[in-house]
Amino acid sequence: MKRSCIIILCVTVGLLLSVQSLAKTMTARQVLDKTASVISNKSGVMANFTISNTKMGKSTGVIYVKGNKWHAKVPAGLVWYNGKTQWTYVKANEEVNVTTPTKEQQSAFNPYSFIYLYKKGYKCTLNEKGNTYIVSMIGENSQKGIGEMIVIISKSTFAPTKLKMRQGETWTDIIINSFKKGNYADSMFQFNSKDFPKAEIIDLR
Repeated sequence: MKRSCIIILCVTVGLLLSVQSLAKTMTARQVLDKTASVISNKSGVMANFTISNTKMGKSTGVIYVKGNKWHAKVPAGLVWYNGKTQWTYVKANEEVNVTTPTKEQQSAFNPYSFIYLYKKGYKCTLNEKGNTYIVSMIGENSQKGIGEMIVIISKSTFAPTKLKMRQGETWTDIIINSFKKGNYADSMFQFNSKDFPKAEIIDLR
């Protein structure tokens, strides 16, 4: 009886060690793939965020994401991106700037922009701390707008909780919370001029 218990215990420990070993073999890109899948939920997700750096100070906002579309609300204005075109409404002067931004340019308003960046041009490494994964992304080209990024990801949900990114010599911190899935219409990610009849639209494309 005792021998059987010992065998069962050994098998159980062996299974646990195998699972632990499997978890450790995940690469940085595999973790980011899972995170990208969570963020790119086909019905949409939303989260609150706080962004800060030495140049712009601190600002809070909320972002909605659906696939490659996103919509952000910050105190200074609103941003819509439908997967190709970006509209940035500036409250102070009631202007709407229309652009076709690069993925790196989108990072100014979209804390989830890293899900489009890591697959090409970045060396990614993975570390773990407690209940989080820590992925470091270092640009292989020194001319990249975002030279370095650190993404902290929940092990249980694969949702990002904090980002640090370096542009030139400036580091920007982004804290993400209240992440949840939603169900958002495509029209939410498209600027509607009828909602801003007094706004001057400036096409910069």
